[in-house]
Amino acid sequence: MSIFTAELIGTAILILLGDGVVAAVLLSESKAQNSGWIVITFGWGIAVAVAVFAVFDFSTAHINPAVTIGLAAIGLTPWADVPLFIAGQFAGAMIGAGLVYLAYLPHFAATEDPGLKLAVFATGPAIRQTVPNIITEVIGTFLLVLGVLSVTSNQGLAASGLGPLLVGFLVVGIGLSLGGPTGYAINPARDLGPRIMHAVLPIPGKGTSDWGYAWIPVLAPIIGGVLGAFAWYSLFPQ
Repeated sequence: MSIFTAELIGTAILILLGDGVVAAVLLSESKAQNSGWIVITFGWGIAVAVAVFAVFDFSTAHINPAVTIGLAAIGLTPWADVPLFIAGQFAGAMIGAGLVYLAYLPHFAATEDPGLKLAVFATGPAIRQTVPNIITEVIGTFLLVLGVLSVTSNQGLAASGLGPLLVGFLVVGIGLSLGGPTGYAINPARDLGPRIMHAVLPIPGKGTSDWGYAWIPVLAPIIGGVLGAFAWYSLFPQ
């Protein structure tokens, strides 16, 4: 399986299960409606673990441009492969978002609040302040990439097969502890790909796609990912 195909499949799984749990909790007349933030964070953690398990053997399951660019910055991923990784990630994110739309089709019509419809696809800040929002996403992605590299470089964990599960729990922890201010995008493809789908899909009463905020969950995670990769490299130089 090619890098592009593996990343497409992995990221589609990530978004189908991740945006899917958000839809379950937020959209009207869903059986999971109002089940809360803990359900969302655990749903995203499971989404990450399943996606990584699914395609790790084919592409090492970056499923996140911030991870890909961070690893390339410290020489663990060839720069020539970066476009393949990122193209697969964005294509997969858009496919996953489209599947969520189809799975919850009648619930979008039953939901009146356009903000809840957008939240199924993309993140947004609880308090809209540019610098604090950037800082939050940088910190979250820094921790994500530092943690992912720490887990995947541990030979004992690699042999046990528990690495993807621990990465999933890491995402749960980030969501519970750091997700409150911005909804913890920590992944440019996770936010921008579904946001594009929100803009183009015929969702009734969907309102704006909030493009004024959209650059923050793209740029800030890349900064955090590169910083996290260099922090790991400084602790464990290869």
